[in-house]
Amino acid sequence: MIRFDLRCRRDHHFEAWFRDNAAYEAQAAAGGLSCPICGSAKVEKAIMAPRVAKSAGRVPDTRPAPVPIPAPMAKSGSPKEAQALRAALEQLRDHVEATCDDVGEAFPEEARKIHYGEAEARGIYGQASEAEAEALAEEGVEFSRLPLPRRNS
Repeated sequence: MIRFDLRCRRDHHFEAWFRDNAAYEAQAAAGGLSCPICGSAKVEKAIMAPRVAKSAGRVPDTRPAPVPIPAPMAKSGSPKEAQALRAALEQLRDHVEATCDDVGEAFPEEARKIHYGEAEARGIYGQASEAEAEALAEEGVEFSRLPLPRRNS
């Protein structure tokens, strides 16, 4: 496995793991990569510092432990992997619903109020169109798009 530092067109940096460089290239060419922060599909490798071992042994890893983010799955992921990913997304949805306020279609307006100090800082979730999300990002309003599955009714 190889870890690549990736960057989207909005300069969000994140990492993902791949079997090898060919797996990254295939997934990138198929449009299978997206930014976990803004959802942008324009993703490329970021400049990475190589890890060089000293002659006396390995270089100790002093970086903080990364937050576990599932690596992007190839479209040919197994049903078991898809089921595990869906379960993780359902758990994330449950956490967001339990700890944040649902502001529905007022999300862009409420996110701006929080950003500019006009409303109490708190976790919110809701809907925003692609244009609204892009406008929020351009204003510097921090938010994340979450691929939350619909509830089974």
